[in-house]
Amino acid sequence: MRRPLEPKPYLSIRYTGRLADIGAVSSVGSRGDSYDNALAETTIGLYKTELIHRRGPWKGLDEVEIATMEWVDWYNNRRLHSACQDLPPAEYEALYRTEINPATLTPAR
Repeated sequence: MRRPLEPKPYLSIRYTGRLADIGAVSSVGSRGDSYDNALAETTIGLYKTELIHRRGPWKGLDEVEIATMEWVDWYNNRRLHSACQDLPPAEYEALYRTEINPATLTPAR
């Protein structure tokens, strides 16, 4: 049995309405640009390889959700990354932000 699909225009209106409600702006790349989702696809590939396929089979959705939270925490806060001077990404970003001098920044246009 298949779940009926909602019409795409309705989903789009609901999605953009929700973004407006929380004061967010959608990020949309140029049409047909192969780089639009490259980072997301790479990260999802790592997630599937390192967690989903390696630790499955799963007993239920709750088990997957907890393991996902643990993996995201590891990925952002404990994983050493060579491009970040062998620091976890969250630590590297925190150091970067402390080094920014707001007086030298120019406002975005």
